[in-house]
Amino acid sequence: MSSDSFQSPSPRRRLRLAGIIAAIVVLAIVVAGVATRANDAHKLRKWTDEQSTPTVAIVAPETGDANHSLQLPGRLDAYARAPIYARVSGYLKYWKADIGAKVKSGQLLAEIETPDLDQQLLQARADLASAQANAALAGTTAKRWEAMRDSDSVSKQEVDEKTGDYTAKQALARSGQANVDRIVALKSFTRIVAPFDGVVTARETDVGALINAGGGGQELFVVSDTHMLRMYVNVPQNYAPSIRPGAKATLTVPEYPGKTFTGTVEASANAISATTGTTLVQLAVDNTDGQLLPGSYASVTFDLPTDAGALRVPASALVFDDKGLRIAVVDGQNKVAFKTVTITRDYGKSVELGSGIAAGDRVIESPPDGLADGDTVRIAAPEKAKATHAQA
Repeated sequence: MSSDSFQSPSPRRRLRLAGIIAAIVVLAIVVAGVATRANDAHKLRKWTDEQSTPTVAIVAPETGDANHSLQLPGRLDAYARAPIYARVSGYLKYWKADIGAKVKSGQLLAEIETPDLDQQLLQARADLASAQANAALAGTTAKRWEAMRDSDSVSKQEVDEKTGDYTAKQALARSGQANVDRIVALKSFTRIVAPFDGVVTARETDVGALINAGGGGQELFVVSDTHMLRMYVNVPQNYAPSIRPGAKATLTVPEYPGKTFTGTVEASANAISATTGTTLVQLAVDNTDGQLLPGSYASVTFDLPTDAGALRVPASALVFDDKGLRIAVVDGQNKVAFKTVTITRDYGKSVELGSGIAAGDRVIESPPDGLADGDTVRIAAPEKAKATHAQA
């Protein structure tokens, strides 16, 4: 056997084989790279398409309760409150009722010492006595002149003059009597008395204090009737028609946590304040036991009837733009449709709608900006929707 049969391939052949193998490897790398890039481009297009379709959380409208409550702050006042001022000037002689004292109608609270008025009364009585004496003398003179007229001793003119003088003197006497009566009436005001049964809630004077008459002077006492209290509440305009006289309400005050009191609506202003957009409502609250304090603040809760068929949605579902108040719903093909709605009551986190939606509508809870009629959306999974709602 010849040794040429086992001769190794020539260097040229080896080189060619290596080049072919290298070309195959390069081609495989290129093909793999192109395939990878094509797959990545496909995934990117798919992801982009998915991102261009907004994901929304939907909620179902809830049926309103048969009754709901309205809670508002209010102010308690005494059912009757009388600031007492002096009718005459002088000095306070003494007082008999301090703050917190329960008093009866006509009970003496204080007395004013009036030396000036006492002197005026003495002078008025003296003037009255003088006027009465002058009238009596004029009357006697007039009778005598009338007797002399019968005997033709004096003229009729002279008799008429004496009679007229008597009439004038009588008028002066009556004027003097009226002046005395006036000062006596003023003297009666030196006694400060309670105008009705109640409690003395303020005493703004003391013994020896200078007292000035009239409403421009100092307030001496305040007597309040607290067996019944008035409560004033500013009710928003949209609730005003639901609160009528005779309606019951529940009151709570900070000083008695957990305890409730009952009030009855007595009157309404029947007018809306242009400043606050509310109407003033007055309630009467029984306070026979005296636990509630006039002047304090309280929280009042009204039970308001509502339509059991009314639908409630989250307030975040509302969209207000140039087309009005609307909400966005999703149909069976996941297409968006906007519906115009009206609000009957606002509960803060949710609103009660009077019209615009049906019980079976799928309402978008928080419509994203730029959403329009006919847009396609993706519905978020319930767990994701809950998480989104909790974050909001």
